[in-house]
Amino acid sequence: MKKNISLLFLLASIVCSAQGKGFLLQSGKQLTVGCAPQEEQVVHTALELLRRDCQTVLSSSLKIKDKGGDLIVVGTLGRSNLINKVGIDLAELEGKKQAFLLAVNPKGKLVIAGSDSHGTAYGVMELSRLMGVSPWEWWADATPDRKETFELPANFRMAQAPSVEYRGIFINDEDWGLLPWSNKTYEPSEVKGHIGPRTNERIFELLLRLRANTYWPAMHECTLPFFMTEGNKEAAAKYGIFIGSSHCEPMVCNAAGEWNRRGEGAYNYVTNRDNVYKFWEERVKDVARQNNIYTLGMRGVHDGSMQGARTREEQKAVLKRVIEEQRGLLEKYVNKDVRRVPQVFIPYKEVLDIYNAGLQVPDDVTLMWCDDNYGYIRHFPTEEERLRKGGNGVYYHISYWGRPHDYLWLATTSPALVYQQMKLAFDKGIQKMWILNVGDIKPAEYLIELYMDMAWNLDAVADEGLDAHLCKFLKREFSGEIADSLFPVMKEYYRLAYIRKPEFMGNTREEDKSHYRIIKDLPWSESYIRERLSLYQEMSDRVETIAGRIPERKQDTYFQLIKYPVQASAQMNRKLLKAQLARYGKADWKESDMAYDSIVALTRIYNNEKWNRIMDFRPRRLPVFERVKQVAVAEPMVAERKVLYKWNGAECTKGAPDIYDGLGHEGKAAGIKKGQDLHFCFDDCDTDSIEVEARMLPNHPVNADKLRIAISLDGGEPAVLSYETVGRSEEWKENVLRNQAIRRVTFPVNRGTKHQLVLRALDEGVVLDQIYLFRR
Repeated sequence: MKKNISLLFLLASIVCSAQGKGFLLQSGKQLTVGCAPQEEQVVHTALELLRRDCQTVLSSSLKIKDKGGDLIVVGTLGRSNLINKVGIDLAELEGKKQAFLLAVNPKGKLVIAGSDSHGTAYGVMELSRLMGVSPWEWWADATPDRKETFELPANFRMAQAPSVEYRGIFINDEDWGLLPWSNKTYEPSEVKGHIGPRTNERIFELLLRLRANTYWPAMHECTLPFFMTEGNKEAAAKYGIFIGSSHCEPMVCNAAGEWNRRGEGAYNYVTNRDNVYKFWEERVKDVARQNNIYTLGMRGVHDGSMQGARTREEQKAVLKRVIEEQRGLLEKYVNKDVRRVPQVFIPYKEVLDIYNAGLQVPDDVTLMWCDDNYGYIRHFPTEEERLRKGGNGVYYHISYWGRPHDYLWLATTSPALVYQQMKLAFDKGIQKMWILNVGDIKPAEYLIELYMDMAWNLDAVADEGLDAHLCKFLKREFSGEIADSLFPVMKEYYRLAYIRKPEFMGNTREEDKSHYRIIKDLPWSESYIRERLSLYQEMSDRVETIAGRIPERKQDTYFQLIKYPVQASAQMNRKLLKAQLARYGKADWKESDMAYDSIVALTRIYNNEKWNRIMDFRPRRLPVFERVKQVAVAEPMVAERKVLYKWNGAECTKGAPDIYDGLGHEGKAAGIKKGQDLHFCFDDCDTDSIEVEARMLPNHPVNADKLRIAISLDGGEPAVLSYETVGRSEEWKENVLRNQAIRRVTFPVNRGTKHQLVLRALDEGVVLDQIYLFRR
C-alpha cells in the first residue's frame, strides 16, 4: 500500500513538474515585485495600490525591485527588459492599446505585462481584483475579505484589451453632494468651491480600478475650476488620467468658472476674438505636456448659445474659423502632427443644427453624440460618420439637472436600458469614447461599474448577461448566499423606478410654472397605487431582514449600496402616494409625513463622519422633496379601465424578437427588426370594436428621422403609427417621465372567432414594451 502511495506521489510530482508551478502568495510573507524604474508613473501608482491591497488581504508587505528574481514581474512592451526574460509569449499584446497579460510562468512567477503603461497598470489592478478587492474598496467602504493564501494555477493566462479607447466619467451638478463633502469634510478648505487633489486622487484611484482613463471635472460656477486648483493637474498625471471637458468647455477651459477670473471682455469670438484666443492659448501652453482630450468648437458660457453670430450660416462660418484656430494652437504647443492629439467635437443643442447644416469637422476629430439626458441616445452615426478616422463617442446620463425634471438624488436608471442603448451604440460604430454623467458618483456605484465594464469588454458583459453581471457584483460585495437573496430585490428596485423615478413621483416639472408645485395626481388608480406601495414595502422589509445577516464590517457597504437606495425609494413613493390617497380621504396624512421623516433619518445615517454632506435628499430644494401640502379633493379618483387582454413584448405568440430582460414596465420589452412582425392571438372578446394601445420604448430613430409601427387585426388594413419626438416637445416630456411612448388605434371586431393582432416594425430601433386591448 505504501509503495502505491509513493508511486502516485511520484507520478503527481512528475506531472506537476511538467506543467510548471502554480503562483502562490501566503499571508504575512513579504512579496517582491520586479519593475523597472523607467516605467511610467501610472504603473508605479498601480503598484502602490497593490501594496495597500496586499496588506489588507494578506497582511503582506510588498517590496519593489528593479532586477529579476522576484515572485511578480511587471513591465511594459518596449520599456522594460524584465518581462522578456521570464519565458512568456507576449505576441498577443503587440499592436494593441491599453492591453494587459497576466501569466504564470513554469517557475511559478506571475508576469504582468502591458502593451503600454495604461495596460500594465490595469494588469496590476487585475491582480487586486483576482485577490477579491472591489473597485469600490474605498468609495463604498467595501473592505475585502482576509485570506491565508492566494493562488493561481500553473500555466494560468489571462489577456484583456478595451472595447472602447477612452472610458470615463463626468462629475456634474456637484453643488449638492461632491462639492460640500469635499470642501467641508474630506478636504476642508477655506477657498470657496475648492475640490482639490486629495479628492481627485480618490476619484482617479476609482477610475484606475474600474479600468477607466478619462475624466471631465466638475464645472459649475460654484466650483473652482480644475486646472485653477493647485495639485489637480499633477494628480491626473499620477493616475494616467486623460482630462477632457463637456460640450461648452472648449480646449479644457471651464468657461463658466474661468472666464470671469482670467478672461477679458465678452466671451464672444466675433467681437472679442483676441481675448478669447488668448484665453485658450494660456491653457493649452500650461497643460500641453500631459494627457488631455481637447473639445473643439464654442458655445456660450455654461451651456448657453454661441454669442455674436445670428444666422445658422454665420454660426457655421464662425465655428469653422474657431476649429481651425484651435487646431493651430494644438499644432503649435502639443504636437506638430495635430492628428495625433485626441480631439472631440460634440454636436449638442444648437451646435447639432450647425453640424447638420454642413459644418465640416476634420476627419481625425472624434464626433461625440449625446442621449436626451434621460438615457435615450438621439443620434447614431451614419455610414459616412462611422468611417471617420477620429471615430465616434457618446455622452450618456444617469444623473441630470433640467427639464422636464431633475433626477439628481438616487441613481435608478434601468441597467437594462443602459445595456440596450450602449450595446446598440457600439454596434453602430460608437467605439472611440464613452463618457458617463455620474453626478456625485454616489449612489450610482453599480451603474458606473456596469457602464465601465461594458466599455472595457462589451463581449464579456454580453456573453454573461445582465443578470449574471448584477449577481457577480452582489457576490463580490457580500457573499453568494446574500447575493441570491438580494438579486430579486435589486431587479425589482430598478423595474419600479423605471416605471417612475423617485424624483418624478410628485408629477411636477422643472422650469414649468404650471407644474412646478404638486398640483395634480399621477394618473394611477387606487388599486395600482396600493399594489405599488405593497411592492415597495415588501422590498424594504426584505432589505431590512437581510441586513441582519450582513457582517458588521460590511454594514456600511450594505447601507450605501442597498439599504439606503431601496428604502429611500420606498419612502419617497410612500410619501407621495399616501398623500395622493389622503387627498381623497383614503389614507391618513400622517403616513405621508412619517415617510418624509424616514427619508430624513436615513440620510442622516448616510452622512456619517466619513461621508458627511455627500448625500442630499432634496437637491435644488424642489417641491417634490418637501412634505406634501395637505389638500382635500372632492371629485373621485381615476378609475382603472378594464383591460380585455395585455401582453409584454416578449409574450408574442409568433415572431422572433430580441428579448431585453429587465427592460420595460414589466421587464420583458422586445426589440423588433425592421420589416419583422410580432403576432398576438386572443379569443373572442364580445365587443364590436377594440382599442389597441401600443406602449413602446421612448427611444429615438436609429436611421433617418422616423420611428413607425404598423398594426393590423385579422389580416385587415394596417394602421401606420409614428412615435418619434422632436426636441423637448410636450410628448417627449411625458414619454421620458413615464418611460413609454404610447399610440392608440381602434379596429372593428368580428364576433365569435379567434383573432390575431400583428405589429410590424417599419423602421430600425422599434422596441415594444406592452400591448393593451380595451373594449370600445
